[in-house]
Amino acid sequence: MAKPEKSWQKRLSGATDESAVHFVESLSFDQRLYKVDIVGSIAHAEMLAAQKLITHAELTAIKKGLIEIGEEIASGRFRFDLTQEDIHMAVEAALIEKIGDAGKKLHTGRSRNDQVATDIRLWLRDDIEIVQTLITHLQRALVRSAEKYIDDVMPAYTHLQRAQPVSIASYLLSFVEMFARDWSRLADCRKRLNVCPLGSGAVGGSTLPLDREKTAKALGFADITYNSIDAVSDRDFCAEYLFCCSLIAAHLSRLAEDWILYTTTEFGFIRTDDAYCTGSSMMPQKRNPDMLELIRGKTGGVYGALMAMLTILKAQPSTYNRDLQEDKRHVFAASDTMHSCLQIAAAIVSHTVFNTGRIAAGLDEGFLDATALAEYLVKRGVPFRQAHGIVGTLVAQCEKEGKSKLAVLSLEQFQAACDKIEADVYAVLNPAGVCRAYQTAGAAGPTAAAVQIRYWKEELKERM
Repeated sequence: MAKPEKSWQKRLSGATDESAVHFVESLSFDQRLYKVDIVGSIAHAEMLAAQKLITHAELTAIKKGLIEIGEEIASGRFRFDLTQEDIHMAVEAALIEKIGDAGKKLHTGRSRNDQVATDIRLWLRDDIEIVQTLITHLQRALVRSAEKYIDDVMPAYTHLQRAQPVSIASYLLSFVEMFARDWSRLADCRKRLNVCPLGSGAVGGSTLPLDREKTAKALGFADITYNSIDAVSDRDFCAEYLFCCSLIAAHLSRLAEDWILYTTTEFGFIRTDDAYCTGSSMMPQKRNPDMLELIRGKTGGVYGALMAMLTILKAQPSTYNRDLQEDKRHVFAASDTMHSCLQIAAAIVSHTVFNTGRIAAGLDEGFLDATALAEYLVKRGVPFRQAHGIVGTLVAQCEKEGKSKLAVLSLEQFQAACDKIEADVYAVLNPAGVCRAYQTAGAAGPTAAAVQIRYWKEELKERM
């Protein structure tokens, strides 16, 4: 069997160094583009036939051959040869071997530059929908959990210090909001990348009468690109996708960080099923939240992919350069991380319970009702800054006397601090009561949480 020849080899003299062959190849990681590469090639061939650049018999042979190659790759019967450099040449070489000269006509009016630019758009277009679906599954898990804890109260934290009482449901719904922004950003990214560069050639287009609109329509693109120079080198959408992944990873990491803390003996707020914990090789008592820790740790890899992509793009001379081959490494790595982290996060959320009894028993610690007391004074005409100072003084007094909550102060002590305070003050000095009393839209009390749960159940149902 003859040694495979590269598409550009006749231009150069001498054999390619073996180390150079391995250095330049991308086939080892861009194999996963094979489906979109074949779909794009079929659409290109159909356009060539419509433009009478190939015959209908040649089109039939090309389509049949490409479909067979796709089936061989899917079944694991296809033998990849790294000397063919990338998935595009691997498929084309197999097609030529399978159908002969008709296969040699497939690359008419096409360069690997516009071919790969098309492939990565097609692949990302599908992947974005997968990631959005995984986000939706996680949001549904959070909403289902929130529905169980509408009336249960927990402390919210700022600066990791106890701040105000909130509904546990509202806490869980805060992550639903974060992931909603992620879902929306991905939709925006998909809209921007959904244009077809095929037909831009290597950089300047083609002198052949290609029908770019026909190819774009066949591939489901909303439009074509309108500048061939930019079209073959544009990878802004890769950077944008990686930025979207980075924010998803940030939100997953924030959830993981909270729950790692909340599982500790010191907090004891939640318990995750043993299926999502590990033990210690030395300490028999341990239940380690390793899955959550790995979600948090994998965030760094996604950030790294974004930084790598931005660095690749920052000094590219016009137009296509081989540096862009590296884009797929980072896009694929981030995609794989998103898939695994979103799936495991949804599973963890679905198998975690809040220890409401323990949380409720500790609600009186940390003066969670201090802000409500200041607002009690505001309602009696005390300027907020003055009210803030009065309550701050009362909190300091409690701490000095070794008291853990404001409600243990006597009415005389309250009135000594401010004569506007009356006996009804004790009605507001209750974290659960404070939580129920929230009035503002979007507040973290049970009333607003119930409204938000109804909204999200309908919103997420629409995505099915």
